[in-house]
Amino acid sequence: MKPKDYPNIIFDFGGVILNLDYHRTVAAFKDLGIADFERSYSQLNQTDLFDRFERGEISPSAFRDGLRTAFEDSIADKKLDQAWNAMLLDLPSERLELLEKLHSEKRISLLSNTNEIHVNAFESALKNVHGLNDLSGFFDHVYYSCRTGMRKPESRIFEMVMSEQGYRPEETLFIDDSPQHVEGARMIGLNVYHLRADEGETILDLF
Repeated sequence: MKPKDYPNIIFDFGGVILNLDYHRTVAAFKDLGIADFERSYSQLNQTDLFDRFERGEISPSAFRDGLRTAFEDSIADKKLDQAWNAMLLDLPSERLELLEKLHSEKRISLLSNTNEIHVNAFESALKNVHGLNDLSGFFDHVYYSCRTGMRKPESRIFEMVMSEQGYRPEETLFIDDSPQHVEGARMIGLNVYHLRADEGETILDLF
């Protein structure tokens, strides 16, 4: 089936709905004197500190302290947050319009690996740019990894979404720009689409 033919769709957020640029965060940390940041964090891989933060197992304060310890540098909280948030770009209004249309026709959910620092940053931008407090009005449910205790590509987070929403695997499409997350969803029987955001592909091209 084509993406538009599935009655249930699970969307990733960053790189699929929100534009992202991981290189901006790498560059921002480099400007702070941390030249090897990408050895610890990238789209494809990351160390346990980032995994634990994305599962909500540690607080923003503990995350910042972990960064300072890992990189042996006493960088101020504000500068760490600015560098960490540098990857977050814009959320085009036409994508929100598409989600609004899809939500009126289908069952759709959001499933994002994220953390409280990023949630605060993009919800603030959402309020300033689009006048919205959050994304709840566009989806049946919004799942943030930091508030579920799980993260993609763990099978349990996909299984939780499917169970809570009552989606049947054969009727559900999962869309993500990270290949390891796509493979995790495929492993439990979901239909998947790997969005090539790095090549300029967007959800507008699919629908």
